[in-house]
Amino acid sequence: MPPLTTFRRNLALFALAIGGFAIGTTEFATMGVLPEIARDLLPGYDADPQRIIAQAGNIITLYALGVVIGAPVFAVLGARMSQTKLAIWLLVLLFAGTVGSALVPGFGAVSVFRFIAGLPHGAYFGVASLLAARLMGPGNMGKGIALAMSGLTVANVIGVPLSTVLGQQLGWRWVYGLVAVLFAATLLLVALYVPRFPGSPERSPLRELTALGSARVWIMVAVLSIGFGGFFAVYSYIAEVTTREAGLGAGAVPWVIATMGIGMVLGNILGGILTDRSPIGTAVWGFVLFIAAFVLYALFAGYPLGLFVFAFLVSLASSILLPGLQARLIRMSSEAKLLGAALNHAAGNVANSLGAWLGGLVIAGGFGYLAPGWLGAVLAAAGFVLLLVSLAVQRRDGGRSVDTAGIPIA
Repeated sequence: MPPLTTFRRNLALFALAIGGFAIGTTEFATMGVLPEIARDLLPGYDADPQRIIAQAGNIITLYALGVVIGAPVFAVLGARMSQTKLAIWLLVLLFAGTVGSALVPGFGAVSVFRFIAGLPHGAYFGVASLLAARLMGPGNMGKGIALAMSGLTVANVIGVPLSTVLGQQLGWRWVYGLVAVLFAATLLLVALYVPRFPGSPERSPLRELTALGSARVWIMVAVLSIGFGGFFAVYSYIAEVTTREAGLGAGAVPWVIATMGIGMVLGNILGGILTDRSPIGTAVWGFVLFIAAFVLYALFAGYPLGLFVFAFLVSLASSILLPGLQARLIRMSSEAKLLGAALNHAAGNVANSLGAWLGGLVIAGGFGYLAPGWLGAVLAAAGFVLLLVSLAVQRRDGGRSVDTAGIPIA
């Protein structure tokens, strides 16, 4: 194995980020082409679009369910494995699930392959975060997480808008075909450039599961699962808000998604920097901004300017929060760092599933396409309360620091 030069380290970090870019594209592009999927695979779209869109949203929910199930399972099974080898196998499964999504007929079959494609999602981001932190060195957990997540956020600026246009022009199946090519390229880059960090033979799946016995871990899982549900309630139906509430054409949907993607990129950068400086302060004030953004979105996203401005703000606030909350969850997982990192993404996809489902319910219930904004404010407020509970438990346990600089990354 060649030495880890600066050039190779940068290529390795780039490879991990490209994997995140592909996952971000496959996850969020579904939301951008949801009307096309609904129209193609489900009968009755023209007669009752609200009901059919809500039904089509189940494909998002099933992908998220795959993440929720797969993240802890792969983290536990891969406890002894080299993190690099685990990342490679996860990429193989991501490729297979995405190819199947592009090729199989019928809503039910596509839903099954979306579930399969979701299984490695959380574990990949978990192991990529730990690999990035190892490559960047001690004291950079927040930045390592942000870098591993950077591909996902950039996907929302470039990959998702372009794939939305592709899906609108050529058909939604082309989106998954393109993403499959990205996963193949990522697999090659990771195999070539990410160092083969050795596994931990002394670890065992049962030892990895000890993190699940901690109330502090489950409180943080609840913070992420509930607090971020509103983001996905808004994002899942952003195409319909753009065309039916703001009165813009379908061609504006990629621009709205790109605007949200820019918010994610900027928020991810800010979140990584601020987390390494003040993790608790970033989480507290980030939630305040998050709640306010949802309220403003619900009030003003029916106007074109308000849609762009407040969709951006919702995305910015969500991404400011994420690096700090993930770092806190990893720290609370003690020695089971991979499981903690994977649980973060499992929790995020509980939020995805919950948000898409509840957003569909309020829309189908006749409350309108802006109702997910109010739902988001309620869910974010609940997440904020749970964060305050987590901080209180920390103080009760002796006020042990969750400063990311102290998180071991080996």
